[in-house]
Amino acid sequence: MKKKVAVVFGGRSTEHDVSRISAYSIIKNIDRSLFDVVMIGITKKGEWLPYEGSVEALPDGSWEKTANPTGRICLEKGIAALEQCDVILPVLHGQNGEDGTVQGLFELLDIPYVGCGILSSAAGMDKVYAKIILDSAQIPQCGHIVAHRHILNQNPDYYKKEVAEKFGYPCFIKPSNSGSSVGVHKVKSEEELTAALLDAQKYDRKVLIEEFVEGREIECAILGNISAKAAAPGEIKPSKEFYDYEDKYIKEGSVSCIPADIPSEKADYIKELALKAYSVLDCSGLARVDFFLKKDGTVLLNEINTLPGFTNISMYSKMWISEGMAYSDLLTELINLAFLRKEETSRYTG
Repeated sequence: MKKKVAVVFGGRSTEHDVSRISAYSIIKNIDRSLFDVVMIGITKKGEWLPYEGSVEALPDGSWEKTANPTGRICLEKGIAALEQCDVILPVLHGQNGEDGTVQGLFELLDIPYVGCGILSSAAGMDKVYAKIILDSAQIPQCGHIVAHRHILNQNPDYYKKEVAEKFGYPCFIKPSNSGSSVGVHKVKSEEELTAALLDAQKYDRKVLIEEFVEGREIECAILGNISAKAAAPGEIKPSKEFYDYEDKYIKEGSVSCIPADIPSEKADYIKELALKAYSVLDCSGLARVDFFLKKDGTVLLNEINTLPGFTNISMYSKMWISEGMAYSDLLTELINLAFLRKEETSRYTG
């Protein structure tokens, strides 16, 4: 019998629009001979709306017009729809979707779901705590400083001295809990620092200040649970100074090279580090691990994404397609891994 898959998309997140596009691509390509799809959209206001209309209305957001919004958060309808499904495929990038919050709901409902669990989702989304965990495993990363909103509110220039003493300029500013390069700034001078920090803190109370690393941007796709595997790394060549939101989703000016044109031993080392990070963070299902490759050959882990984009230009799917796995088969494997993870994580409750 076919399995009923709940595809949950949208979300109360800065990455809401990206989520809709990812969901569109997934729903268009999922194997309908194996799965029946139930669409559940979450508006930016947090309304959970079961949706039975055309998938073509997802990318531009017009699906909401026919989803019968009630003007209030109607989580009950969403839960009722989820409970009719065999497995959940969350396509919720960023806050309230990739950070362990919705994974907690799925655990309470006792329904298998695609991707990482509560702990790995939360730790992977929070760049500060991810760095702490990865550092404990001696995984090389770039230098950083953690800035806090309450300190910035008291003294917006507080971190200028520390940045100057630790690594200077240019440097990067990133909200700790955000994705798709939302709130990210490349700061070229002390004069630009305060404004960038004040903008980034709008998205999270913790902000990372990272040293600038001159190097190539290499990404590695991971698939699996306990016995995970890594695809050959790919390279992103941004059309701008760094791979920002516009370059990722709007102008599509960046160029991807899959597999990356790097020595085989360097590719193997990156895969090894990616799998180690995946294991240390207790990930399951999927993740994309991003690295910097410096001119001297040094490899630094940049960040891990536990629910990477699934748009038609997303690196995660492209890397597995390069390995010979069709997009549709990749989705089937991820759903199968969700059922397997449910068995692997079963606990006696008395």
